[in-house]
Amino acid sequence: MDSRQTPEPSQSIATATVAVVGAGLSGLTAARELARAGVDVVVLEAADRLGGRAMTETTVLGSRVDLGGQWIGHDHHRIIELAEELGAERFRMHTRPLPVLISGSRRIRPVSPSMVLTAFIVAGVELLSRCRVTQRWNATTVASWLRRVPGHTTRRLLEVIGLVSWTADLDRFSIHAMASTIRQQGGLKAMLSTSGGAQESLLTQGIGALVDGLARDLGPRVRLSHRVTTIARSQSGVTLDTDAGVVRAAKVIVTVPPPSAARITFDPQLPGHRVALSRNTYMGSVYKAIAIYERPFWRERNHSEFIILDNPGRAVFDTSPPGGPGHLCVLVAGPDARELDAFDEPARRDAILSALSRHIGPEILEPVDWHEKSWHLDENVGGGYVALPCPGTTEGLLPVASTPVGDIHWAGTETASHHPGYLDGAIESGIRVANEVIEALSARRPAGNRVAAR
Repeated sequence: MDSRQTPEPSQSIATATVAVVGAGLSGLTAARELARAGVDVVVLEAADRLGGRAMTETTVLGSRVDLGGQWIGHDHHRIIELAEELGAERFRMHTRPLPVLISGSRRIRPVSPSMVLTAFIVAGVELLSRCRVTQRWNATTVASWLRRVPGHTTRRLLEVIGLVSWTADLDRFSIHAMASTIRQQGGLKAMLSTSGGAQESLLTQGIGALVDGLARDLGPRVRLSHRVTTIARSQSGVTLDTDAGVVRAAKVIVTVPPPSAARITFDPQLPGHRVALSRNTYMGSVYKAIAIYERPFWRERNHSEFIILDNPGRAVFDTSPPGGPGHLCVLVAGPDARELDAFDEPARRDAILSALSRHIGPEILEPVDWHEKSWHLDENVGGGYVALPCPGTTEGLLPVASTPVGDIHWAGTETASHHPGYLDGAIESGIRVANEVIEALSARRPAGNRVAAR
């Protein structure tokens, strides 16, 4: 399949039993499960590429880098199984017990008062997330709470950790949403850890190997540059208007995040709770860059992870595959990520790497290759990593509702009951919704002519 083939504007599309909106991991997983069960399925993707919030590129040295979702947690069994099935090689992150903390020209000692206070507050937040009685703070933002934390360095460190963890504007993210998200994603220790946590391993071939493997199984069933603009329900099924024509199906699965689904016109209008879900959620802002070097020379200085408090606040990770080359991954989120939009690529690269040169060496300023992506500027995804609830609302708390509306079914990592917001959650939601649709279709068929759910 030509991954960037654009259809003629007037092209009509054949009918299918099920239409899947979105060719990310969730949509591709659901479509493959349906196809394997003998269901006629078509996948409609607005972009000219596969993957959704996953995006893999090849460097000038031939290695593969993920500009979108990339990490596999120690208990992310579904994505581990898929990687094994498709022959992708998994490797553990190169990490040390604690990241190097940098503020200006100085390093912050792990036993400094600001670090001790930060550790105390993080432990308190962990306990808060377990108590399940944080609704009273649903209109109180994390930013307003941080303003009461003593010490500039402690406040800034907590701010950068929060931004990179959730990509939310912290003045649009409530304490209740924060606590609920931490609880749903397995606790702060799991969220922030590499070994034994949510960032334990990567794929040498990148997450794109999984996306491409799923798409190969589906072949021409996947249609790129097919933006869905309207979904109309009737007694005879569902009609989808796209940029390339009309699709008629018995059922539709919407896998895009709620803020993206808000761009689709639904006829008749969706129930109030679904409208509120789209209206009261937004995608976070995140910029990701990966600098490529002949080798990971920073390991010779016993470095692998950094948190930099200067503007832009950022987290830096060693994501180099075994045997090299060197991959240095940088995440900037929230308002800090949007401030980078005003710079050209050389200026962004200098802003990202300059602080590291004082601690690693001047060679850090001369990568052999540079890959970057501002997800909040992606018109089809809208941001990352996950849809976020606005303060004072509850519709966007994880996992979000996935109860079908007639013949419209819902998936996406936000709907996962395990690991929502992660790649593993996207796969879980795809499997769940495929079984849901198969069972619904089977209930309509005469006995003896039913499709078995997997």
